[in-house]
Amino acid sequence: MDDDALALLRLLDAGGASAPRRRLLERCGTPAQALAAGEHAWREAGLVGAQVRALGADTGATACVRDWLAKPGHRLIGWHDPDYPALLRRIQSPPLALFSAGDANLLWHPAVAVVGTRAPTAGGRDHAREFALAIARAGFAVCSGLAAGIDTAAHLAALAGDGATIAVLGSGVDVPYPRANAGLHRDIEARGLVVSEHPPGTAARREHFPARNRIIAGLALGTVVIEAAQRSGALITARLAADAGREVFAVPGSIRNPLARGCHRLIRDGATLVEAADEVTAALAPVAQSLADALRRRLQAPICDPAGASAVPVGAPRQDDPDYQRLWSAIGHDPSPMDQLLERTGLTTAELSSMLLVMELDGRIVLEHGRYYRKS
Repeated sequence: MDDDALALLRLLDAGGASAPRRRLLERCGTPAQALAAGEHAWREAGLVGAQVRALGADTGATACVRDWLAKPGHRLIGWHDPDYPALLRRIQSPPLALFSAGDANLLWHPAVAVVGTRAPTAGGRDHAREFALAIARAGFAVCSGLAAGIDTAAHLAALAGDGATIAVLGSGVDVPYPRANAGLHRDIEARGLVVSEHPPGTAARREHFPARNRIIAGLALGTVVIEAAQRSGALITARLAADAGREVFAVPGSIRNPLARGCHRLIRDGATLVEAADEVTAALAPVAQSLADALRRRLQAPICDPAGASAVPVGAPRQDDPDYQRLWSAIGHDPSPMDQLLERTGLTTAELSSMLLVMELDGRIVLEHGRYYRKS
């Protein structure tokens, strides 16, 4: 393990609020530099006494974590890392780091979250399979939580269609939960990606799962809810997705099905009613293209126009584009919610989301608590 990995593990072990530790990394550049900055810099970044004491006590990485990171395909991706997923940076409380097993490139792949109850009806399970298979075949990764029920059906369908799938765990990245999904966990690690903010060896705990849901919502361009009761973790994921400015889709069901009530509530609250997966992929296609363009620009990759002209740099929506200008004029220094921007610009949600994504990745605007404003 290099110095940065060891230092990042110490920052993770410090616990407490993650925002001060993210701030420390932003100020210092790397975990090793953050650790070497000393107590004064730690306190200036906002770390409290318990965190400062934990950072000052070098307990060393556990053998479990060291052994896990030494294996092929295993990575620790911190807030400072250029591979940290761009979409995840936009949520209200992004994790300080992710442990990943499998193809870490999928963290930048356009993804759709498919979530729902752990005890679906036969019809709900069929819907999860149909939606996930079609979403995977359309080129999106299917993101879910490896839980029983809808999550399991979605992951299995994506793999069956030779598509990409991402499992976000509420336990250590090496601890499948439920245990019955150990085989599926191995398959996803081999053919997709398993991620967690918890170190290897961490047992699943009830309080981990709402926090896990924010990562599922944060990695995805949109969230599809298939069967959810009135009190359901899937509804938490949907709310977090909406708070992050992402699309939320709900599949309706029978009024006599208690597992449809959560979806109907989402629809009443403004989620998009969908009856087929192509409605989801069509709505998210412009945003996915913007993410791809932003990634190419990040990698400084050129593209060619359809006629085969010489390569030109990829950019955000052209600044002489009237839609771009209308949106830029609508965004001020005071935070504005998505609904207000839709009203001011007259753009569709898909058009607005794609432009906002690229503008944020370009560093021109900031998203906080579901509101956008110009970066000063």
